[in-house]
Amino acid sequence: MLAQAIKRRLGKEENQKGFTLIELLAVIVILGIIAVIAIPLIGGIINNSKDDSDLATARQIYEAARLYVIGERGGDFTVGNVTLTELQDSNYIEKNLVLPSTKVPITPGGTAVSFNTDGTLNNVMIQPKPAGAATGGVYLAKEILGTKDAPKPEDGNIE
Repeated sequence: MLAQAIKRRLGKEENQKGFTLIELLAVIVILGIIAVIAIPLIGGIINNSKDDSDLATARQIYEAARLYVIGERGGDFTVGNVTLTELQDSNYIEKNLVLPSTKVPITPGGTAVSFNTDGTLNNVMIQPKPAGAATGGVYLAKEILGTKDAPKPEDGNIE
């Protein structure tokens, strides 16, 4: 008789079904904790993909400029800058170019690819400045080409 009374007080009877309020609250708390952890991570992934898409647009402009210099300037990369206006007027890139991160049209007059006097890529400047761009819309050659900084001769690691 005592065992039945304790069983009745502490647990469910055999024919009782469903969840207690405590069990439901525990599940809600666990889901809340998961949401608090997951939402910032997803936001970071979205921001990284926007930055990557803007970089891909800068690479697209660089590749169009490279083809333009080869086709229109006889391969002389030492000339200096190639503007987006030149690329669009010569049909090397589409006219309605937009930044993927903001969907804002890219300004042809303020966007250019800059080559050094030795013919290597210096940078790609995009106007207006992409959202979240730490460089202010200027992508350096190492970002565009996906290379690391060249080792210095004193390092002894030149291959």
